[in-house]
Amino acid sequence: MARPLWMAAGIVFFALGWIGMVLPVMPGFVFLLGAVFCFARGNPQWETRMLDHPKYGPALRDWREHRRIARKSKYAALGFMALAAVLTGFTAGFPIALIPIGIMALVGTWIWTRPE
Repeated sequence: MARPLWMAAGIVFFALGWIGMVLPVMPGFVFLLGAVFCFARGNPQWETRMLDHPKYGPALRDWREHRRIARKSKYAALGFMALAAVLTGFTAGFPIALIPIGIMALVGTWIWTRPE
């Protein structure tokens, strides 16, 4: 019974990951990491296919094996978070915008401190 639940969770995370790759306001890679985690328990063949993907596989393996984020990926994540912070400031207004901007600052600091 557990394998079908892991498989279903993996499919949901995978779908959210690909949606996040297209939508600028939603993180995609985090959901792909979740999908790999779930597929490892629900369907190891799908896990292998994700880890062997020519574009996303190296970054997934790097995080899984060494807990590191490539410099290029760090710059991209931090740049998009900065853009999102500016857009949030313009659209949400002063007091409300401080909450997501503060969260992005914390997450950005965490990303910056990860090994390369």
